[in-house]
Amino acid sequence: MASRFIIAPCLTGIVILLVGLWSVKKHWAAAKGVNWLILIGPVCFAAPLALFGAEHIVSAQVIVEVVPRWMPWRFFWTYFVGLALIAAAVSIVLARLVRLSATLLSVMFFLFVAMVHAPRLLANPADRISWAVLLRDLSFAAGAWALAAAQSATKSRTGGSRALAWIPRVLIAVALVDFGIQHILHPEFAPGVPLFPLTPAWVPFAKLWGYLVGSVLFVAGSALLVNWKSRFWAACVGGVMIFLTLFLYLPMFATATANFTLGMNVVADTLLFGGAVMLLAMSTEGAMGPPASTSPGACI
Repeated sequence: MASRFIIAPCLTGIVILLVGLWSVKKHWAAAKGVNWLILIGPVCFAAPLALFGAEHIVSAQVIVEVVPRWMPWRFFWTYFVGLALIAAAVSIVLARLVRLSATLLSVMFFLFVAMVHAPRLLANPADRISWAVLLRDLSFAAGAWALAAAQSATKSRTGGSRALAWIPRVLIAVALVDFGIQHILHPEFAPGVPLFPLTPAWVPFAKLWGYLVGSVLFVAGSALLVNWKSRFWAACVGGVMIFLTLFLYLPMFATATANFTLGMNVVADTLLFGGAVMLLAMSTEGAMGPPASTSPGACI
């Protein structure tokens, strides 16, 4: 647990988290309803990015194996992605060049899908984990896309930007519907992003949580698909993911006796997914009013 492979990423993520919370605290008093939750969406998105960025740097010997073997300079790309993730996280919490960093971040996640996850899925299309990972990273890309769009509410409603505004919503909606179905079919797996971990035995009514979270994700995804109260439902999913991060995955990580890296990554994955969905809420017009505008201190 004291290894630099765990401590360095965790410390990097915590620093970005604290900086981000400090930058938005002055806006909390004015936030009402789900807007209070949406306000911390960029922070929840940025902190895991920083953690994963530091992990790329300190665990390059392991992560380089994910880089396609046909690519030259595989170690260079491992370190480059790590530094890019940290730079994007800093940009988001300091609200500097956010549109540029969010756009580039979205492109990078789309490249991950095209170069890493899609080939793996095509090799084994029946593997539910491959589907979950592909849809997860598409959601990360969509969240970054939504953040870039939210930097100018006026521009996002005009011309080509307006024509493409539905794409992040649909990408995240498809992921939510799929994740909801997976949790309903396999409630024994820990709720959130349906990957490897099983719900621990110390969780009361373990399968019930799978059914509950799966139902929320399915309903929210269906609402997003038809653009019904999208802002509200996206904020609800973000709140569910924050709850799971704090009260399920952090305790699982803290009580782990082995594979600490997996535990750390699951914590960051869940928070990052929740942040991505809240970024969608931040950029979405719906029954709850217009999207929040961007201000230098608030990052929304």
